[in-house]
Amino acid sequence: MIDVDELLRRGWRAHPFRQFLLKVHSRCNLACDYCYVYTLADQSWRSQPMIMDPALITVAAHRIAQHADDHDLTSVRVILHGGEPLLAGHGYLANIVDTIRKEVGGGLRVDAAIQTNAVLLDAAALRSFSALDVRVGVSLDGSPRGNNRNRRFADGRGSYDAVARALRLLGSEPFRHLYSGLLCTVDLANSPIETYEALIEFEPPAIDFLVPHATWDSPPPTRDPDATPYADWLITIFDHWYGSRGETVIRLFEEIINVLLGRSSATEVIGLTPSSLVVIETDGTIEQTDSLKVVQQGAAATGLNIVDHSFDAALRHPGIVARQLGWDALSDTCQACRFGRVCGGGLYAHRYRTGSGFRNPSVYCDDLYRLIEHIRARLVADLRRSTGRPIT
Repeated sequence: MIDVDELLRRGWRAHPFRQFLLKVHSRCNLACDYCYVYTLADQSWRSQPMIMDPALITVAAHRIAQHADDHDLTSVRVILHGGEPLLAGHGYLANIVDTIRKEVGGGLRVDAAIQTNAVLLDAAALRSFSALDVRVGVSLDGSPRGNNRNRRFADGRGSYDAVARALRLLGSEPFRHLYSGLLCTVDLANSPIETYEALIEFEPPAIDFLVPHATWDSPPPTRDPDATPYADWLITIFDHWYGSRGETVIRLFEEIINVLLGRSSATEVIGLTPSSLVVIETDGTIEQTDSLKVVQQGAAATGLNIVDHSFDAALRHPGIVARQLGWDALSDTCQACRFGRVCGGGLYAHRYRTGSGFRNPSVYCDDLYRLIEHIRARLVADLRRSTGRPIT
């Protein structure tokens, strides 16, 4: 267990939250096989109110403003999430953004975004979001066959057609400026190139590829200690993407490149950048990152809520401190690894093992190593060609 008081005595200082993820609706209209909220170890969603009470929105706004003022922040990001946030209605979501911006005042810029499965995304919703400049991210797992393998309605119907219809609308004028990108979960049963080309068809500004959430206790669907199937899948896309000089931003690849070149990462998946995100559930409880729901019941809980506690209280929670410690939170194996500072141990939740907690390499360690090694080799080869000098 991390001794926060000892860290503070030694001069360590927490990094303020800059991203506030609001769980505005706790249910979903899809039944995706791999969903970390509904199908994994933590089932706390069952006891959550369906919709966040408007009174809590006002409280959240006050807490955000207080936190920003205490840490001299000039901007924050509010992410509307679920479940499926559009189940709350686009008017309700617009009111949330409007309420928060009014409550915090003109001194703090509030950038707003929504992550949606897009089944309910229509022109009326997009007009509402456009009026408030709410950016829209959409989850899609590739081709009709690939997406419908996992992202289905409860009755078994695939969701691809509804999402494709919404994406064509989102990608058109006058809504194109709201389009932030696509989120795709890797399924090894899907062809990587077919998946990539199906996503590129919708001209996304960015693509996020995520591996399925897993731990050492609950390993990935096809974990083989002698193989790196997730790296192989991603490398196939990387080589295609890199060879085309990047038809779009693929965040995982670009963040690895950034860290290899000595820059900071903008994501918790790669590198040692401290976490700056906090979650507020529909009942007002403050939680850590959602990915921890793969670990066990209550793994994301802090015991805090926005009515009784400030966000600074959450900054002192050992779990949040661990996700801000960077190098000092890594296992001995990670610290001895050639790519330890690039990988950063991988996503925090993926390090968990009963008995040793999070002080382990990622359950995707071998895949991450191979992917980073491959990307580095491509970069080194290009630098050698461009400079004519040997690079080690």
